This record gives sequence, structure tokens and C-alpha cells, in this order.
Amino acid sequence: MVNAWPGRGACVTWLTVVAPATRNRRLTSVKRPYVLLSCAMSVDGYTDDASDRRLLLSCAADLDRVDELRASCDAILVGAGTIRADNPRLLLRSQSRRQARTAAGLGPDPIRVVLSRAGALDPAAAIFTARGPRAIVYVAVQAAQGARERLGAAAEVVSAGDQAADFGTVLADLRDRGVRRLLVEGGQSVRTQFLQAGLADELQLAIAPFLVGDSRAPRLAGDGAFAADPAHRARLVQVRQVGDMAVATYQLSVGPGRPDHPVRLR
Repeated sequence: MVNAWPGRGACVTWLTVVAPATRNRRLTSVKRPYVLLSCAMSVDGYTDDASDRRLLLSCAADLDRVDELRASCDAILVGAGTIRADNPRLLLRSQSRRQARTAAGLGPDPIRVVLSRAGALDPAAAIFTARGPRAIVYVAVQAAQGARERLGAAAEVVSAGDQAADFGTVLADLRDRGVRRLLVEGGQSVRTQFLQAGLADELQLAIAPFLVGDSRAPRLAGDGAFAADPAHRARLVQVRQVGDMAVATYQLSVGPGRPDHPVRLR
């Protein structure tokens, strides 16, 4: 069990999961990790621009904050689109944080997790060739065999869901692997689904001091009906300055029937 990180507290609960595609179907009870969404965006709400080059939103101080946040979590999750667009390694930058995790009985880096409908990912991507244990790739059942053949030994492929990776199945499996704190970093489609389903407990939103001004660019989330809506407002628990950026922390799981997890503040 991965529960030795200092100050992590109780972060597992029983709850009702309503996935976007099954909102009106039978509800499923799932034991899951505490889920944090982390996102940087411009003042006008964009998480990138519409060019082929990645827009750097975070300053150096905010990148260090994100590294600290990653170090406090057991796993980091992104979607296949983020792998293709940004080619991230999802590893800690700070050697001292890696050593602190090791001293606490954890792996030096959090587990790396990818959601992909078909598993059509490049085995040479940085997430599959970087140091550490293999990344876990969750795919639809019918895509699992092809994904295993494509990725080979580069990743552990897990089938989860009929048409796409089912979030309830993914979260339950991660919990069984010892994941108590899950950091979700994107992209827009993944964030939208977590927010729609009410599966995000905490949002850490970093705001860069400039505007993008291009409606073709991605935002924090796409269209949809969200668990945090005008009738179920999220709770702002902290605002702080990090470099030239403002970082707001929201507790999202405050609606009816949702767990009220403690948010760790600095």
C-alpha cells in the first residue's frame, strides 16, 4: 500500500460514480483515490494556443510548485492527446524530492498513467522510454490486444470499459494498486470527463498573466453539464501568488452525496 507520504491523511472514500456516458444508467459504487486536477491557463481561460508549438504558461516558480504537487501524489494521469501533443515524461524534476519519496518507502517517481481509447500510441514516446517502471495504459477492451502488440514491453496495457477506458474501472484498479492520491494533468477531454462525472475532489488552477485570444485554442474544459455548477458551487480554499502567477485551490466535492475531502494547504 502506498500511504506513507508525510501528511497525506485519509484520502479514500466510497462514493457513487456517474460517468458522462452513463449519467442516466445504473450508478456504480467505487472505492477510489482522492483526485486532484492541476491546470495552468491564461487570464482568458486558455490552456494552450492554436499553434503547433506548446505554449509555456507556467513560470519557473510554478513549475517547481507542480513538481512538489507531483511528489505528493502516488500517480499522475494524462490522456493520449497530451502524450501526442506534449510528449511528457511525467517524472519529478527535483532529486531531493525523489530521495524524500524513497526515504518514505515510495517509488522515486509517481506511477504514470495514460487513458487511451484505442491505445494508438508511439512506443518511442518519452513516457515509455524514460526511467522507472512501465507506464500503465488503460484502453477499451476491444483495443487491448492491439495496444499490447503495438507497445510491447514499453507499457502495461489494461483493458477497462467497452467503448473507452471507463473511469470507474480505472480508478478502482488504481486504488487496488495502492494509489491513494491521483493527480490528473490533462488534457481538455480528460479534465472535462472528470469534472462532468464529479470525480475531481480538488482543482489547483494556476493563472498566467497574459491573454491568448484565440477561440480555436483549448480551454480548461469543454462543453457539458458539470457537477460543480451554479447550484453546487465549488469552495475556494486558498489563493496564493507563485512567481508572477496566481494559484487558486478549489474543493470541488461539495455537492449533494459527494465526499468532503480535506485539502492540503501551504
